[in-house]
Amino acid sequence: MLKSAIEKALGQALKNLYSIEEPSVALQPTRKDFRGTYTFVTFPLLKISKKGPEQTGEEIGAYLKVHSDIIADYNVVKGFLNLEVTDKAWLDTFNELNATKNFGFSAPDGSEFMVEYSSPNTNKPLHLGHLRNNFLGNSVARILEANGTKVHKVQIINDRGIHICKSMLAWQRFGNRETPASSGMKGDKLVGTYYVKFDQEYKKQIGELVAGGMDKEEAEKKAPVMLEAQEMLRKWEQKDPEVYNLWQTMNGWVYDGFSTTYETMGVDFDKLYYESNTYLLGKDEVLKGVEAGIFYKKEDGSIWVDLTEDGLDHKLLLRADGTSVYMTQDIGTAIQRFKDYPNITGQVYTVGNEQDYHFKVLFLILQKLGFSWANNCYHLSYGMVDLPSGKMKSREGTVVDADDLMQDMFDTARVHTEELGKIEGFTSEEADELYHTLGLGALKYFLMKVDPKKRMMFNPEESIQFQGNTGPFIQYTHARISSILRKAEVENISASLPLDSSMELADVEREIIYMLTEFESKVKEAAKEYSPAIIAQYVYDLAKEYNRFYAELPIFNEENIELMRFRVMFSKVVADVINRGMGLLGITVPNRM
Repeated sequence: MLKSAIEKALGQALKNLYSIEEPSVALQPTRKDFRGTYTFVTFPLLKISKKGPEQTGEEIGAYLKVHSDIIADYNVVKGFLNLEVTDKAWLDTFNELNATKNFGFSAPDGSEFMVEYSSPNTNKPLHLGHLRNNFLGNSVARILEANGTKVHKVQIINDRGIHICKSMLAWQRFGNRETPASSGMKGDKLVGTYYVKFDQEYKKQIGELVAGGMDKEEAEKKAPVMLEAQEMLRKWEQKDPEVYNLWQTMNGWVYDGFSTTYETMGVDFDKLYYESNTYLLGKDEVLKGVEAGIFYKKEDGSIWVDLTEDGLDHKLLLRADGTSVYMTQDIGTAIQRFKDYPNITGQVYTVGNEQDYHFKVLFLILQKLGFSWANNCYHLSYGMVDLPSGKMKSREGTVVDADDLMQDMFDTARVHTEELGKIEGFTSEEADELYHTLGLGALKYFLMKVDPKKRMMFNPEESIQFQGNTGPFIQYTHARISSILRKAEVENISASLPLDSSMELADVEREIIYMLTEFESKVKEAAKEYSPAIIAQYVYDLAKEYNRFYAELPIFNEENIELMRFRVMFSKVVADVINRGMGLLGITVPNRM
């Protein structure tokens, strides 16, 4: 590619000018306020050149201009040599890009990784926070795959515990045998209403006990409904037939509901892990750790790990009664996954940043247990999503439901699209598909364009706009290019190689070809940082620059036929990269609007 060709020419210049046998050449992008594409810093050469930084830069630039057909011109600012590329080199680069199938993506390299995301509780439907989680995890899996890695997408479903029993108990007490079929509700939503009912009843009983003279803290422990839920959990652990059957039935309702939501989201999984199957897995590993002197047992029989030398604290691993805690479960699940998939070299956990400390401890414990792959475990930590209306609280029933939010986005896309008149000639089915594509694209893009680590405010109205840094703006750009390509086909304009390399390009064309050459490095950077935001920003910048090209230069009114052919091909390559870049975010781009 272009950058490596310039580095090679620069290396030859340093060898001939200063007798450097194996010169180390590093280029950086030229700052926007100077002419040029790549910049070479001369300061490290001054001891060898025996000249000042500007004179050294002038000497190298003059050599390249004479001896290389890649460099058209140069300028020196202090010790920075800014290099301008010939149009022939730009066109050769474009031809190379155009001829390379799936450029920017890597062929499978034999590496394998696991990505965990979603991980919901079976006592309530998925909400806005789950949307960011699923979109991030699914996108990171796609980005890793684009870098040649085979990815196994998994989730751990939190299907056991006191919170699950709360929904079950409330259904027993208030449900009147209600089912998803009889209520007309999705199963996850139905179960979620009983979680809210439990909390309402619990608070009512606490209030009554406090009014009767009991201390609030004691009332929270002795409220009858909470004692019943705890008893139900004990019965579940003993596999009491009635409790266990109810648990299986209500979880089945929830799984059906989740499945529908995931389908709407456009995410999927290769394997599901269930907490009810994994919560005991870590106990044996913890006991082995005690025998090896890695963990210690207190007088009451509880088992702990001392992490104070690592800057952390003492962490409980098994309670005195021998029952597991979340950490025990996660230790066992991590080890089990490497048994299930022996070729993976690491795994990504997509979990909110309130669990940062938990994962520091988990990875450190796995390292102490001697698992080398623990060094390749990564917590994809993300910030909470707020709405203009405020925070979400699931127990009080004020959570922003994922299904409802997605439907709102589809409805909003309908309103905006009809107002702008972008559905002429569409059938009703095609229009509905477009609203779905735009609404989901707007939602995904808005939630992923922000660095995952940052807390963010989701503004539905802002996200659906056709101008600015939004999904619909990029989607509309792709549709515009698709329209250009259809017109070119109708007018029989050949968009095939080779191109005349003597054409003169405009600055915006050079800039976009440069941006196209950067696609591969952005895909690699996004994988290294586990950050879809890098791809989102790149695709937006590319779409924005293409719109500048579209506004400044003619395509079908261009008198030079070769230049017209180039601009059609140029548009096609930009559309392809937009399509694949948005695909890494799990976003579909329409061909018509």
